[in-house]
Amino acid sequence: MNKYYFFLTSLFLCVSCDDGDIITTKLDFEDSFDSCGDIVFFKTRENPAESLSIQITNPAISIDDLLNVDESGYFEASRTINGTSNTFNLRSYKNLTNNLFCNDIPPADIAVIANESSDTGTVIFTTQLTEDDNDGIPAEYEDINSNGNLNDDDTDGDGLPNYLDIDDDGDNVLTTAEGVNFDETVLLTTARDSDNDNIPDYLDNDDDNDGVLTRNEENDSRDQNPSNDITNINFGPDYLNPEINSNVQATSYRVHRISQDYKIEITVQNIKLPTLTQDNYYFGQLNSNKVPTERYTTPDFN
Repeated sequence: MNKYYFFLTSLFLCVSCDDGDIITTKLDFEDSFDSCGDIVFFKTRENPAESLSIQITNPAISIDDLLNVDESGYFEASRTINGTSNTFNLRSYKNLTNNLFCNDIPPADIAVIANESSDTGTVIFTTQLTEDDNDGIPAEYEDINSNGNLNDDDTDGDGLPNYLDIDDDGDNVLTTAEGVNFDETVLLTTARDSDNDNIPDYLDNDDDNDGVLTRNEENDSRDQNPSNDITNINFGPDYLNPEINSNVQATSYRVHRISQDYKIEITVQNIKLPTLTQDNYYFGQLNSNKVPTERYTTPDFN
């Protein structure tokens, strides 16, 4: 793909424009862009038929680099535009062709009207990662100690803060299955408290207060899911039946799925095209189909 991109760049530089063809200088594109391989970022529009592209090779930057966020979920890097290894191009076509940038073999129907490039400027890459457990409780309402820091609220002590924990109390019963009713207009309206101890089930590791941890009431099948262990079908799962207090210890926590939202953005500063100078230009946000949307982890068992 890189060989094709360099070929395409050379082709654009060699094409002569008709005297009557004037490239549009207003950078009025949608605020989203795509990537090709690890070095080309681009977006197109049909009316007029144009493309904006950024090529970065020195030093190169890849999608994996952009996903390498710090502990706060943030990444930032910059590259200097030099017109050779790092380029910013605005191109105009008679008509757009499919897969303009991402073919190993150049499209046969490329019809370039004009090409403008900047020899100066700075490309700034930023990434912000937001993660959530999708357990029915918005992250901002899982700040149990109300100190504004979501990362120090870990009810079950499994190393995952509650806002990333699909099982907040570590009882191997998912929070979504523990009777939580959240309404964004009136917040937490109801939360089941089976043993009436003023601790809602989703934060209570012994839901029936029988002295046996909920996760250890696996009397029928030892599969890290107390919900399907039922001795008395008329009463429901054993972990909600105080008359059943057999202790069959769990061996691990359940696998946790954590949703991920990577917001990858590019801003270009101080670009100078032959017909346009712009101090700041928001290139846009990378289309989400290029990045992960979830990760899986199993907390250490204790």
